[in-house]
Amino acid sequence: MAVLRVLSSNAGRSLLNTEGAVRISKANMSFANLSRGRRAALSVLGVFTAGGAGLAIVLHQAVKASDLELHPPSYPWSHNGILSSLDHASIRRGYQVYKQVCSACHSMEYLAFRNLVGVSHTEAEVKALAEEIEVVDGPDETGEMFTRPGKLSDYFPKPYPNPEAARVANNGALPPDLSYIVNARHGGEDYVFSLLTGYCDPPAGVSVREGLYYNPYFPGQAIGMAPPIYNEVLEYEDGTPATMSQVAKDVCTFLRWAAEPEHDQRKRMGLKLLMGSAVLIPLVYYMKRHRWSVLKSRKIAYRPPR
Repeated sequence: MAVLRVLSSNAGRSLLNTEGAVRISKANMSFANLSRGRRAALSVLGVFTAGGAGLAIVLHQAVKASDLELHPPSYPWSHNGILSSLDHASIRRGYQVYKQVCSACHSMEYLAFRNLVGVSHTEAEVKALAEEIEVVDGPDETGEMFTRPGKLSDYFPKPYPNPEAARVANNGALPPDLSYIVNARHGGEDYVFSLLTGYCDPPAGVSVREGLYYNPYFPGQAIGMAPPIYNEVLEYEDGTPATMSQVAKDVCTFLRWAAEPEHDQRKRMGLKLLMGSAVLIPLVYYMKRHRWSVLKSRKIAYRPPR
């Protein structure tokens, strides 16, 4: 019975294959029987259909109806390489930009002063920076709240006590927290750099209502934040010329570090893994090919005593 079932199944498969081949041959014969003009027309129609579909896909990826902002270009950041680390001098300057320019509106509630130690500042410098702020603490022995100088364990101060106060101070717009802004925006630091340096006058036919500013990189092109940086907006401690592009580059590097404090350590561990794998993989291949395979392929024969 099993043999008959196998034979019947094979026969059914061969029959299906035969029917499919007959159908394909009939289709080919029908296209071949068409006149030369009709075949040319069908070929042209197919080419135009395929070209139109490809063009539609390309245009859909380039410009979407719900995504009309200008996409930022890709900048050659020094830390984008596989084995490239962050520029820690730029991180220090970027923190200065955040402190003197950005912290008036934007918070970084997930970053503490202790995170700066050994990255951009020494411990003594960070302690001095933390002591410049006053933190509400308590209650004390009498049950009252009190203020004290900041410590290394304190987080960066918030510019507003709550989101409602932030909206009132910014004409209804809520300034986002910058702790992970580089990872939260498509394009990362390319987007932030383009946004900071992309303010311009609106083109002809485009009107921006009062209180908003035109920026082609922002979704909707109308942003509530005034241009935050310009040439010589501050004076760097190390004497670096504070041009607009330099300021934007430094604060973007600082924000990249804030979003990924483990950036350098992750790449260092990856390099160690590659170096270890370069030694371990040949050793494992040798053991598999020349040692273990011999044991696996050996034959054990039992010969009973006569």
